[in-house]
Amino acid sequence: MGNRGMEDLIPLVNKLQDAFSSIGHSCNLDLPQIAVVGGQSAGKSSVLENFVGRDFLPRGSGIVTRRPLVLQLISATAEWGEFLHCKGKKFTDFDEIRQEIEAETDRVTGANKGISPVPINLRVYSPHVLNLTLIDLPGITKVPVGDQPVDIEQQIREMIMQFITRESCLILAVTPANTDLANSDALKLAKDVDPQGLRTIGVITKLDLMDEGTDARDVLENKLLPLRRGYIGVVNRSQKDIDGKKDIKAALEAERKFFLSHPSYRHMAEKMGTPRLQRVLNEVRDPLLAPDPPVENYWYRFY
Repeated sequence: MGNRGMEDLIPLVNKLQDAFSSIGHSCNLDLPQIAVVGGQSAGKSSVLENFVGRDFLPRGSGIVTRRPLVLQLISATAEWGEFLHCKGKKFTDFDEIRQEIEAETDRVTGANKGISPVPINLRVYSPHVLNLTLIDLPGITKVPVGDQPVDIEQQIREMIMQFITRESCLILAVTPANTDLANSDALKLAKDVDPQGLRTIGVITKLDLMDEGTDARDVLENKLLPLRRGYIGVVNRSQKDIDGKKDIKAALEAERKFFLSHPSYRHMAEKMGTPRLQRVLNEVRDPLLAPDPPVENYWYRFY
């Protein structure tokens, strides 16, 4: 199915996801989707907010995403959000969208860090987005807090697996550059369900926070832990930037300048950054459209 076919399929996929969510179930049909996977503080929320160009996701310590968020981005002339559980209500204030995500999360999970596999469905209409449907999944954690069960890590892994085991699911494996990629939870989970690396895209965050004298060039050039679809580096806003209300447009310009000026990355600057990632996802929404060359196990050097 070509990209035109995927464009035609998106509205049907969205309607099916809405129908399942309205009766309190995940959509278990094998539909094309993009799952965003990563550990806590990997930068998943910042990547998604950069796509939208707005601050709208809850932030804080511990597990912030405690229910899957089905985020449907729809190109439109005006900008607003709609929740499936608030049918007919338009949210034009993105702070209110964040508050509604928090309230709806607490309604199902309680206010003390519990989790639930029941998704929240949010549509964002904007002239600044490309048509995409992404699923933001809880960050992988190892230590339970609040009302979380002792097996919280296993529960989150099982929740993630419900989505990424499907052959039609493209996996966005988000990993910070300032950690050991060989120990990346996101890449390990992706390897378990996608051993040939055909439907995994690596997203490397926090490149600007690496120790002086180090870089992620070998990873971004797809030499260290090869994936068929490769890696894309992004630079998100720091916590200081967020606290200082640095807007996302300015952050994207700073990201562009980072790649153009960095000696290790400037030769590949056109293949890096949030806009590049957004375009790639828009083009490869059908994960079965594997690029050439012949299939081989691209994870062979992972362990």
